Amino acid sequence: MNRAPVSEMLLEYQHYLMAHRLRSLLGGRLTPQGLLTLPEYASRRIQRQDLARQMITRASPPEAMKSLDRLTDELMFGFWLNPAEVTAFLRAAIRQGSHPALGEPAAFARLLSPTEQERLGESGTERVCRYYLTCLHLASPGADPHALDHIFQRIDANVPPLFADELNPNGQPGLSLSV
Repeated sequence: MNRAPVSEMLLEYQHYLMAHRLRSLLGGRLTPQGLLTLPEYASRRIQRQDLARQMITRASPPEAMKSLDRLTDELMFGFWLNPAEVTAFLRAAIRQGSHPALGEPAAFARLLSPTEQERLGESGTERVCRYYLTCLHLASPGADPHALDHIFQRIDANVPPLFADELNPNGQPGLSLSV
């Protein structure tokens, strides 16, 4: 079985946290369900993986697709890197009146805790904002067939380090979060 490195799994959870924070900030219909802790997220992620694996092998019960969709929505799986998800999110956000955090780095940076901003420093915070705001551009490549490649190159060039407070609960030593 091919397993992703722990840092990739933690980065996936961090993407979930950032999507949760952004959706919570925008509120209204975009408000997510309660925030999952890292262990809760991991448990649901394993459930989602198992359902996806069952569907591939056709050993899934008829209600598996609904469960897979529910888990995908709850985990906000693919929220940042799926052009269709980004497009649907931005359309809903615009219908609600939008928000400066959807395009202004300083407004987006306010999604980070003071501790995270301190840990990242100014250049790290700028990198994080550039990464996530670039992800939001995935909704725009309709006219230029090369735009999607260009956007993914910009995203890959700005992958954020692990920084979220929730990855190091209570400031306990043990998980080294280097910037």
